[in-house]
Amino acid sequence: MRKVEVVPYDPIWETRFKEEAAKLERLFEGEIVAIHHIGSTSVPGLDAKPIIDIMPVVREIERIDEWVGHMEALGYRSFGEHGIPRRRFFAKGEDVRTIHVHMFEDGDEGVTRHLAFRDYLMTFPDVRDEYAALKQQLASQHPEDIESYIQGKQDWVSTTEQEATMWYLSRQQI
Repeated sequence: MRKVEVVPYDPIWETRFKEEAAKLERLFEGEIVAIHHIGSTSVPGLDAKPIIDIMPVVREIERIDEWVGHMEALGYRSFGEHGIPRRRFFAKGEDVRTIHVHMFEDGDEGVTRHLAFRDYLMTFPDVRDEYAALKQQLASQHPEDIESYIQGKQDWVSTTEQEATMWYLSRQQI
């Protein structure tokens, strides 16, 4: 059973992202277009579960399946699409997760959605703080139930993702 722990922002998360991103860039040399730190650990000042979310953007998502064994050698478990079409999801750590890798093909709307949400929370501290408070409340209510924690955030995240995506795309037009 995975425990739900939300902790204050830690600047070491950026260092951990860079270290793991360098390993992934070496492994997928030539296939990665860009690699981004996403999720709550990428937003300075945001309380988070201490799991680093990494989003490699790749040339061809289907080619990633050829590297599953190499990812397993680095300590990852493959979850395939894991509920999101045309994504490849990997996790490091079983009971205590340390890293999630969300791979999308260049141009996929999942890339925009993740970058928009991250940048929106970075730009609007009041929204970031509202999200932190919700996460802390849910972690207190469901310390041993990750699924209830995730479900409790879903409506807020979906609404905010829509707002963030419109904001993000409008900024791309400038």
